[in-house]
Amino acid sequence: MNGCPALHIRLSIDYPGRPRVLDDAMLDVRPGEIVGLVGESGSGKSSLALALLRLLDLKGGRASGNIWFNGRDLMRCGERELRSIRGKEIAFVPQSPSSYLNPALRLGDQMAEAWRAHQNGSRAEVEREVHRAIGQVGLPTERSFLRRYPGEVSVGQAQRALIAMAVLHYPGLLIADEPTSSLDLISQADVLRLLSRLNRELGMGILYISHDLLSIAGFCDRVAILHEGRIVEFAETDAVFEAPEHPYTRALIGALPARVMTGDMR
Repeated sequence: MNGCPALHIRLSIDYPGRPRVLDDAMLDVRPGEIVGLVGESGSGKSSLALALLRLLDLKGGRASGNIWFNGRDLMRCGERELRSIRGKEIAFVPQSPSSYLNPALRLGDQMAEAWRAHQNGSRAEVEREVHRAIGQVGLPTERSFLRRYPGEVSVGQAQRALIAMAVLHYPGLLIADEPTSSLDLISQADVLRLLSRLNRELGMGILYISHDLLSIAGFCDRVAILHEGRIVEFAETDAVFEAPEHPYTRALIGALPARVMTGDMR
């Protein structure tokens, strides 16, 4: 694993009329590494994800600081350059597929649109790439499946379709914002195993955002703990669980139903 970070951030986030959401929060993701970001509901995790994509203004927020990605400060990039980065170099998987898949478009058409957003090609080339991506995430490659609408597949299949769209262009970084929160326990484990495999096969860094400390334990190389707007602890996952330094981290781990982790997804 390359020691030079693909992503390095130092960010503050504000919303009008509200206390500061993030205050000089710092973390980095190395190439091919999985970093977990843990924080309670409302702690600013999703705001951080939107800020990394330079989309926070859509929610009325404002970010300040630096977002260094592969040598470029995204905070200094214009919208045209950002559009070439989003979805191609930095991909995003949200927590709710129903909010991001268009219910009126067939899955295959949505995936083809995602491909054409960053790549030209004939219809045959687009179909080949779409079939490659859906097979890569364990979905049926038959044309009949791609002709289904989002409401005609299970939530787990819809989430896999979103992951397939995210990895269409072999991004260097995947931001996964609580991607298992809408799934049952078996589907949650399946999605984490899928993300772990894609991380190894594609050499893709992953920022995995979650409030579930147990899933972080078996999945992430390092973990950042977000509390009261700051990253209060950031270290190797095993070190954080074995010897947490910050009182908030100790309280989180102490509140777990079991201290023994039940399997390693990495």
